[in-house]
Amino acid sequence: MPQYTPPLRDMQFVLHEVLDAVGTLRPLPAHAEVDADTINAVLEEGGKFASQVIAPINLSGDAEGCTLDRATHEVRAPKGFKEAYATYVEGGWPALSVDPEFGGQGLPAVVNLCFYEMLNSANQAWTMYPGLSHGALEALHAHGTPEQKALYLPKLTSGEWTGTMCLTEPHCGTDLGLLRSKAEPILDGSADGSYRVTGQKIFISAGEHDLAANIVHLVLARLPDAPAGNKGISLFLVPKFLPTADGGLGARNGIFCSGLEHKMGIHANATCQMTLDGATGWLVGQPNKGLAAMFVMMNAARLGVGNQSLGLTEVAYQNAVAYAKDRIQMRALSGPKAPDKPADPIIVHPDVRKMLLTARAYAEGGRALMAYTALKLDVALATDDEDERDAANGQVALLTPIIKAFITDNGWIATSHCQQVFGGHGYIHEWGMEQFVRDARINMIYEGTNTVQSLDLLGRKVRGDNGKQ
Repeated sequence: MPQYTPPLRDMQFVLHEVLDAVGTLRPLPAHAEVDADTINAVLEEGGKFASQVIAPINLSGDAEGCTLDRATHEVRAPKGFKEAYATYVEGGWPALSVDPEFGGQGLPAVVNLCFYEMLNSANQAWTMYPGLSHGALEALHAHGTPEQKALYLPKLTSGEWTGTMCLTEPHCGTDLGLLRSKAEPILDGSADGSYRVTGQKIFISAGEHDLAANIVHLVLARLPDAPAGNKGISLFLVPKFLPTADGGLGARNGIFCSGLEHKMGIHANATCQMTLDGATGWLVGQPNKGLAAMFVMMNAARLGVGNQSLGLTEVAYQNAVAYAKDRIQMRALSGPKAPDKPADPIIVHPDVRKMLLTARAYAEGGRALMAYTALKLDVALATDDEDERDAANGQVALLTPIIKAFITDNGWIATSHCQQVFGGHGYIHEWGMEQFVRDARINMIYEGTNTVQSLDLLGRKVRGDNGKQ
């Protein structure tokens, strides 16, 4: 079974010695009291959760996968996943960087990003269950009504409920202007502004599971009089269970899992086909402006996907370098390096060293880029200076497609290199390396393929402001 040691010293080096994170954060009113000791202590405890709680169930979860009960439409996650999620919630980890107004701890986004790097190294499939909740929370925080925020944000902050985004349909993925899901006002005299949402969504990560009491789906659909294309898309909040006025669970809503995808990787995460059969939903933001509201969640998810591949690169490197130091085969071309042994460790061979150093460079460079961008995000979220906020937002927008595409492309290369270091053993499940490769492949595809990221970078980000950034 693969092993994982949280790279705490490497994180501290990037945060404190390269980027001076505290120096950037303290001028911001929300983070005026942050210090290096607090950041280090939080990450140390987060590393313990990652390495001791979810890393041990990564390999077994991949082998077991998820199970759909077609009679009830309920999905069961692999053994140990529900218990690990309960530990995560009890530790207060979902609230790490969330607004204190809704029960969050208000720590900087860069701290949460480093924590999630460790979660992704330990178990990417498990991490996807709580991972999308942050994006859903941010979308509601930015565009929800005061009533929606009061009802849903504390539940998402605590981890009692999780969130998803439901965009893709069988006939459209990147081009969401083609979507057909529809939402019609409910005219029953209740005057709560609800809609009946009908349609079919596919590739919905964590769309159904048994880890949390409720799942909050953010769904893109069209109103009856909506114009064609992207300008006619609205965003709706569609919970699995309809909440009662006091925040309890009411009736089961008309959104359910009608099938699980059988995938190359991330077997332990439920990738669902979701059917909406007159499900009750509430409009988020303005009519026909849903794509702009959803982009809050999509951009967070794209940064998160880059972080997934960073995590996989790190854990693959750790295991490959340990194996290369232990495995002995042949002698070095320049003469014996371990004369007391029948052969030298394979780490002495140039091609093995090249593969290991490539992976290490991608991990360390990716970590620095992620942390730099997260600090810019912290500035954008917390500064009182409008010009500073605009500049930080501009840099985050520019770097988001770069992070998503560059780090995931490199993650695929790095995990493949690290698998190669193991030779034939790298192809065997129990060593864990082939799982890292399989899991890394999806990161180049979902949340906008890397080709789409290149179009976004050049078409929207570079040409959009005439290269200002």
